[in-house]
Amino acid sequence: MDPNQKVIYSLIERFAKMPQREEKPAGFLIEALGVQEKEVISLVGAGGKTTLMFRLAKELVLSGKRVVTTTTTKIFEPTLKETNFIFIDPEEEKIKDFVRTHLDQYHHITVAQGRIEPRKLTGISPNLVEELRGLPGVDIIIVEADGAAGRTIKAPREWEPVIPPHTTLVVAILGVDGIEMELNEENVFQPERVSKMTGILIGERITDEGMAILMTHPEGLFKGAPSSSRVVAFLNKVDIPEGVKMGKGISQKIFEKRHRQIERIVLGQLKKESPVAEVIFIS
Repeated sequence: MDPNQKVIYSLIERFAKMPQREEKPAGFLIEALGVQEKEVISLVGAGGKTTLMFRLAKELVLSGKRVVTTTTTKIFEPTLKETNFIFIDPEEEKIKDFVRTHLDQYHHITVAQGRIEPRKLTGISPNLVEELRGLPGVDIIIVEADGAAGRTIKAPREWEPVIPPHTTLVVAILGVDGIEMELNEENVFQPERVSKMTGILIGERITDEGMAILMTHPEGLFKGAPSSSRVVAFLNKVDIPEGVKMGKGISQKIFEKRHRQIERIVLGQLKKESPVAEVIFIS
């Protein structure tokens, strides 16, 4: 096999070959993303970050992990179906004390330092993320590290993403439904930045090449990822018509750009019961 050829296989097929068990295989997202022990996971991009955060947290809790979810920017306040407890306090010491004394009880706690607007929370500092990571009993921290105002495509603003320096895994997400969308304010967060980065003019259609550039450009979604971190591209919404085909097309473009850190590309469908369609390993 050509050593530069990408290796593609379906996790669904992989699970189908496993011995049959009564329960479904645990950790579908856990395995797809390659989650390891004592991770700090930062999520960036557009098109499903918050959904990914809470679905992954649920899997981790079901696998016996104790999880803290938070943001370094802003997030919509989760429901009690998404998290077991929300703790909000402007004082960092109180947040640490609460996590230290209650994580064993709740298994999954979402923390923030304030509430703004209806149902929106302000995040914590990257330094506090590191301090929480050092607390006994904290297995995994998941951080939403930038915003996208509900759009499916974005480019980071000057000060984004806010990735804690001790992040071990960065996951960048885009929605494949962005292909063929018109590049404008309605569809895209920071369309002028997307245009400058990709060469697609305002009003033109977004291409798979443009999506790959957003994933791999030095000023793109992985901007600021620690050099020691693993990085995963997550292409969401492949359950739309032709979605898997579009996801594979973007994946091929990403592969051709030879990003030095991307180790795998996940084709996701976070609104489905099975949140992963395929995983593409780059070897």
